[in-house]
Amino acid sequence: MRLVYVLFDSLNRHALQCYGGTAVATPAFDRLAERGVTFDNHYVGSLPCMPARRDLHTGRLNFLHRPWGPLEPFDNSFPEVLRAHGVYSHLITDHYHYFEDGGVGFHGRYSSFEFIRGQEKDKWKGLAAPPLERLRGQYHPLVFDGRTDPNSNLPYVISREHITAEEQFPIVQCFRSALEFLDANRTADHWVLHLECFDPHEPFFAAERFRDGLETGYQGPVLDWLPYGRADLSRPEAEELRANYLALVRMCDDYLGRILDYFDEHDLWRDTALMVSTDHGLLFGE
Repeated sequence: MRLVYVLFDSLNRHALQCYGGTAVATPAFDRLAERGVTFDNHYVGSLPCMPARRDLHTGRLNFLHRPWGPLEPFDNSFPEVLRAHGVYSHLITDHYHYFEDGGVGFHGRYSSFEFIRGQEKDKWKGLAAPPLERLRGQYHPLVFDGRTDPNSNLPYVISREHITAEEQFPIVQCFRSALEFLDANRTADHWVLHLECFDPHEPFFAAERFRDGLETGYQGPVLDWLPYGRADLSRPEAEELRANYLALVRMCDDYLGRILDYFDEHDLWRDTALMVSTDHGLLFGE
């Protein structure tokens, strides 16, 4: 048994061509859909991120027990079940909710794990006196409003200062690590690689080349983080958020294609399963 399980966070099915999306091309998702099986009735159980993961880990609905939270010590998690049957499991993720206070307990069930830093509110880079006024001018208030409390978006705007080249993006590092794992283990048997990418979850920060052809009429500061609930946005603001999301979907598609290329190059389709999924979608004013 060998399985590569790729999970994208907040991947909207309507953004993918294989589900009828027309806004952007998603050739890698289409390529996989043509080769394998595409599920048309795939529904989330519990929402949002960590409740959905508890569902995935245990096969039981989290929302019947409690809201957002960790994997409980008494939970029977799938990596533990695999280990009991001689299957090695490895987690590669930039999803920092696995490691933040309140969302822990999941990664320790795997045989090994890698955590890629710098996504969303991951408190990655230390800056005791951040340039708050400059940052407030650089970002839309929905992204950064000057707050510095523990739940503010300040860690994101600080981290973003250190992600200037495409190879520095967390998703790029995730896929690089996945290919390294495959290089080291493709001749072994009885393993599961769980590659989990936080993208295209907000903030919608993609490498610049993925915004090509997605121009909008928006002229303001960086706007890549949407509010939850009813949003009082202008049409250009709404278009900018959608464009940034679609750019991130493009980036996910591009790097998924590298896994498909690797499967082709080494003929892993012969004896290795590849599954691609998401935890839930995202509403953009539908």
